[in-house]
Amino acid sequence: MAWFLGLGITGVVLLALSLVFDGVLEGALDGVLDGWLSLPVLAGFTAMTGFGGAIALGATGAGPAVATGVGVLAGLGTAWLTYGFGRALMRDRTAVTPTGSDLVGTAGKVVTAIPVDGFGEVLLQLAGQPAKFAARCAVPVARGAEVWVESAPTATSVVVRPVHH
Repeated sequence: MAWFLGLGITGVVLLALSLVFDGVLEGALDGVLDGWLSLPVLAGFTAMTGFGGAIALGATGAGPAVATGVGVLAGLGTAWLTYGFGRALMRDRTAVTPTGSDLVGTAGKVVTAIPVDGFGEVLLQLAGQPAKFAARCAVPVARGAEVWVESAPTATSVVVRPVHH
């Protein structure tokens, strides 16, 4: 029983190490086992082999050979699930990150007046969130005026024109 519990605890320690040292063994044997040789998969296999064997030995009174077989089957099942969940998470993609060019053609309000040859500030909506940008304009624009974004020369500045109603 002690051997099985020791193996299970070793698997849990490996799992903790996989969280601390993210990506360890991910590049080892690249392409050979297609992700099966990763620390989370090895940790899941080791932990469930140990704990599964301990449960089989303690609950059924089966001999060490039967308990080892049960533990290995539980370990293989856990390794397969860990591999599958890991692959699914790696394929999961987030939405495209918004950029300054997404602002072109949007309307906003001036929060700091824009002088002729200087910068003011405008409040715009970027990805549904209010964001303040430095703004230039060919004509002076007063605070509170509505503006239209013509271009985004940098990630933090825009060129605007006033909206006339």
